[in-house]
Amino acid sequence: MDRFLAPNTLEALAHTHLTENWFTWDQDHPSFNETLVAGCASYQAFTRYLSGSDLFIVPRSRSELEGVLRRYAYDSIHNAIAVSRQTLQRGGYSRTCSLAEKSIRDVLNTNDNATVLLALHAPPAEAFSGADVSLPNSSTRIRT
Repeated sequence: MDRFLAPNTLEALAHTHLTENWFTWDQDHPSFNETLVAGCASYQAFTRYLSGSDLFIVPRSRSELEGVLRRYAYDSIHNAIAVSRQTLQRGGYSRTCSLAEKSIRDVLNTNDNATVLLALHAPPAEAFSGADVSLPNSSTRIRT
């Protein structure tokens, strides 16, 4: 994880703050802290992708990868909103999502991070042999 978001980055610090203070993090500020939630959401998106535990359709391109990471970040944002006792200010959800998306883009644009992340869960090349595939309970064959 340190390759993508080092421990001293705002995202890692936000993640640490929220996870260590999960029941009281929202009481530290008079309103919903959009920057804190967005940073944590970005960090959690990369952590979730790296684990691959619920990755059913592997991204094949940078745009697909970014889409997966954004969906993971949105899940994290929704969870934070659900447990927060602070009201979300007008436009706060959009701002929080935009901040998380920018953080994700920044990580993907750094060095070869996008390529490394895509290769992490890519199926092995021999998985695609080009042989015929038959459908279950059918004599129809599909040429691959």
